[in-house]
Amino acid sequence: MLLLSSLWNVQANGKKVRTGNRSDAILLPSAVIHYARPNLFLGDDEYAGPADIWNPKKGFLVQSINPESYNLNFPTTGAHNLYFDLLITGIDVRDLTWKPVTHEGITATVTNVVANDGWIPWEDFAKVVARVKLTGPEARNQWDNPNPSRIAVPKLPQTFELVGRDRYGIEVVKYGFVLRQWFVVRDNPNGYVNGRRHSDQLAWCNNIGYRMPRIRDLTNAVSTGVRFPVGASPSSSDNNYMRYIGAGFFSEWGCMYDYTGANFVDNRYWTSDTDDNYWMSDTDDDYWTEAAKVKDSHPFNVGSHFGNFYGYFPFYSTYVVCSLDLRP
Repeated sequence: MLLLSSLWNVQANGKKVRTGNRSDAILLPSAVIHYARPNLFLGDDEYAGPADIWNPKKGFLVQSINPESYNLNFPTTGAHNLYFDLLITGIDVRDLTWKPVTHEGITATVTNVVANDGWIPWEDFAKVVARVKLTGPEARNQWDNPNPSRIAVPKLPQTFELVGRDRYGIEVVKYGFVLRQWFVVRDNPNGYVNGRRHSDQLAWCNNIGYRMPRIRDLTNAVSTGVRFPVGASPSSSDNNYMRYIGAGFFSEWGCMYDYTGANFVDNRYWTSDTDDNYWMSDTDDDYWTEAAKVKDSHPFNVGSHFGNFYGYFPFYSTYVVCSLDLRP
């Protein structure tokens, strides 16, 4: 991380003490943001991204400190109440203050928290970190409404630059990212686990002014089946996500249901991708079966845990997360 340290070129305090003809200079280390840490569950082995992008125990490496290329940093996607940690060295994060940044009704707020989420490695557990929380358009009060009204529609992409200042108001560290997609989840307010049919969820997304995502909006998983669609690129090596910046919502954020207050469930989410000749997933055990083979157009869905995708009968019920914009 020496390269990052030199590139940041942030605050280095000096103090000189003279004793006789001797001059001593004490240089304090510079503050450096090394990682942006989302949920780390399912971040190693086949789920791990390249070493220059992803560290299974730390999260996404900072890719750029240049405002012109903040788009290379995590995250490029977001949803209400999702959060990630900035892992900073060279300063006690409790000495930093950050102002919230708002664009198009989406706010990024940084607060100091004790990191005790289940995905935190033991060596970092209970440490105080700078946590970035995203808040923005959501539709919680319309989850149970089959004909919801339109909600706020931000104009994206938007660049967010978070500035950490010391007690004197001096800029110490910065972190920037560009949001290109905003997602709005629909949960079941009464605690039901079955979700809703594809046509119902499609209409709900359209009514709030958003769209049902495609597979590549959610994951970079791939399948070897004939005529199967593929996820985002760069692709994973199998039918599960690979942690990578800009390669799908679930690929960036990991296991969605672990984020407190974000209202995701450990289940499957509808997409608008369909196919008319594939092996359907058996709904009891999630295995491929000969009896389940169909030749009609059926939609795919993506699991919020592994980022894998399967076909599903459209009259079955499951969940949806609507997307403001779709990937090209």
